[in-house]
Amino acid sequence: MELATFFHSVRLDEEKCKGCTHCIRRCPTEAIRVRGGKARIDEERCIDCGECIRTCPNHAKYAQSDPLESIRRFKYSVALPAPSFYAQFRVDTPLEKILGGLLTLGFSSVFEVARGAEILAEATAEYLSRKEVPKPVISSACPAVVRLIEVKFPSLIENLLPMDSPLGVAAKIARLEALKQGFKSEEVGVFFITPCPAKVTEVRQSKEDLSRIDGAISISEVYSQLVNRLDQAKPAASFQMASWKGIGWARSGGEQESLGEGEFMAVDGIHNVISVLEKIEMGELSKVVYCEAQACVGGCIGGVLAVRNPFIAKVSVNHLIKKYSNYKPIEKDLLLEWQQKGILLRSTPYQAKEVLKLDKDFRKAMQKYQTIEKLTEKLPGLDCGACGSPTCRALAEDIVLGKALETDCPFLLREQLLEKAREIQELASRVPQTMAGKKED
Repeated sequence: MELATFFHSVRLDEEKCKGCTHCIRRCPTEAIRVRGGKARIDEERCIDCGECIRTCPNHAKYAQSDPLESIRRFKYSVALPAPSFYAQFRVDTPLEKILGGLLTLGFSSVFEVARGAEILAEATAEYLSRKEVPKPVISSACPAVVRLIEVKFPSLIENLLPMDSPLGVAAKIARLEALKQGFKSEEVGVFFITPCPAKVTEVRQSKEDLSRIDGAISISEVYSQLVNRLDQAKPAASFQMASWKGIGWARSGGEQESLGEGEFMAVDGIHNVISVLEKIEMGELSKVVYCEAQACVGGCIGGVLAVRNPFIAKVSVNHLIKKYSNYKPIEKDLLLEWQQKGILLRSTPYQAKEVLKLDKDFRKAMQKYQTIEKLTEKLPGLDCGACGSPTCRALAEDIVLGKALETDCPFLLREQLLEKAREIQELASRVPQTMAGKKED
């Protein structure tokens, strides 16, 4: 996939941006710079985790998603609600009521992403039982984590689960079900109700085949439309298939719980994920079989496009897990059929992203690398962000790449100004002596 064609959901509103540097300090991949008093997002580094949206005090970052009206472009539209969508409602709200409520918004049908999670859990458990699998296997459910690995930890790509996300699995099955009813592929629109911008990006990058997802609508927009008409909605029991095993994926730890007992771990929060990935890269977690990693604190219920406080939402998830405790096992023949049809496999292979290419010529690249090292030593090492780059080393890289100047560092600028002041003072001190010499003549 060419970087130039890569869609990013996270966007910048320049009018609201004050150039305050809050975002550059929190971006996990150093994808943001402040230049000319405005933030700039490096699309090659951005993983759409939404951390900058969460951090920005001026609300200058936002996630671009699809409007609810876009479902009307299709003769038959399918809603794919994320498990975290259920957690936005009161604990006593039945799932059947929520699913039925989606029909009142104009959707023709509903397929739960939580059911896709259950299907994936069965397939993942089988995959983990293989001896040749590199350990630990890292979950591929969170697209922000997947892209983080592609950008910052390419050596761990082989550890990523080689299967589609619950969203991808659910989308393929939902489209197949619609095609069985006699609709043409172009007449069917499949839409994900998303808690985060990373999922919007995943949707936009889906291919034009069975795995195509036609849009991603934010949880906040759907919730605002649905909450006031939920009392009038008729329960849609026929759509409700997911149980605790898939619903639990809404929060951190739910994925590993769906796999049963084993040497599994769960980590949430993008900076915590980075810390764990560093340990995996160093070989410190080789005894862990599976690592569930989610970019948002608390899991998907902590997504920036969700409505409810994630701690309150977690209470709702736990309540639903107890209520829908009867798991319906996936038939082995059906699971095998989906595997043969490629339903469980990723449509797009993992690919390392080269985000810091100094030069095509290896010799010149090495020279630039050495210059970066020297500049890094020259810089104060405070990583204050006052220069508009997140760290002193990042500034050194920007200088070598022609994206910044040494004088962008206020400390180096001050030293240069002091040096100039000393030179001026020295020149000024010579003027009286020169004038005195002329008078004697």
